[in-house]
Amino acid sequence: MSEPFQTLHHICLVVHDLDRAADYYQSIGLGPWHDFPPFSDFSRLDMPNLEGFLGLKYKFANLQNMQLQLCQPGSGDTPQKRFLDRHGEGVFHIGFSVADSNRAEAEATAMGLNVLMRGRRPDGSGFTYFDTAEKAGGVTLMARSLPFAQM
Repeated sequence: MSEPFQTLHHICLVVHDLDRAADYYQSIGLGPWHDFPPFSDFSRLDMPNLEGFLGLKYKFANLQNMQLQLCQPGSGDTPQKRFLDRHGEGVFHIGFSVADSNRAEAEATAMGLNVLMRGRRPDGSGFTYFDTAEKAGGVTLMARSLPFAQM
């Protein structure tokens, strides 16, 4: 089996109202919720629409065995916003931890997956979203090599 999709890190839900969703989950014991760190520490962000991507709002909660993420798209065109507009709220992507983002991306592209979006920090850590939704039941797969609480 290939490394990019072996270690589950998080599930990301796209929602209309980030605070309402976080409050609901908190009320049933899922939390606490934290704002994502800014994307300013990434030296490279390859996005179909960078301005739209930077308009995304995220929160995360670290559970015992994984992270749950919430994403509220802004007004800009992003894959997350298109998902929300077409399907409503739900699972946008499943994120997997990898040791090396570049190696995981190379392995995934060798399997025939196309890159949808990517981000890298100066140290090489980062994330890659793959264009898998059409063939993976509507879900985008993502590989990331960042510390647990940072994405």
